[in-house]
Amino acid sequence: MKIMDWPEEERPRERLLEHGAAALSDAELLAIFLRTGIPGRTAVDLARDLLNRFGSLRGLLNANQQQFCEAPGLGKAKFAHLQASVEMTRRHFSETVQRGSVLENPQQTQNFLKARLRDYSFEVFSCLYLDNRHRVIQFEELFQGTINGASVHPREVVKKALGHNAAAVIFAHNHPSGVAEPSMADKQVTRQLTDALALVDVRVLDHVVVGDGTTVSFAERGLI
Repeated sequence: MKIMDWPEEERPRERLLEHGAAALSDAELLAIFLRTGIPGRTAVDLARDLLNRFGSLRGLLNANQQQFCEAPGLGKAKFAHLQASVEMTRRHFSETVQRGSVLENPQQTQNFLKARLRDYSFEVFSCLYLDNRHRVIQFEELFQGTINGASVHPREVVKKALGHNAAAVIFAHNHPSGVAEPSMADKQVTRQLTDALALVDVRVLDHVVVGDGTTVSFAERGLI
């Protein structure tokens, strides 16, 4: 049965228009992107097959061109279309946190950090530098690799903060596993950095851990 033969309230496009994109499953959203299925499989069936093949929506988005195009129903045109959509999303969130903008909405900040960091296959530790009115000075990726006392150097973080003349900072790093729950190492490094920056009167406002579509805020958890 074709999707057009389904009851209207069950069709992905109609459901999106009626209830909004957030109400749709990953398979339904992907089906709208695909537009058509393949012989014997509707776009929703094909979307489910692809999610199983790549393990998740994130796995599909991170697939390289060869991996993507080898999947049934996909090709270079859809790869280009998908990559353009992903890049537009990244740029949309980047525009919400530009130099000079005031950070007043924690969710907006977390969405920006999620868009910047979630797709790395390795851990990246980054910092948002802010002035004394919480306006953005700079976003910077500082360290790569496992986040622990050996890989994140408080002296370098202090130097960077002073170099940007920052009054406050927000740290962020990703968990490639997709699980955003902070580790003991995350908490220990945050304490070390907070103590080091306090010596030069720079406040740590938050440390955001980015997972697969989720974030955990140290400030919201009462860990800072």
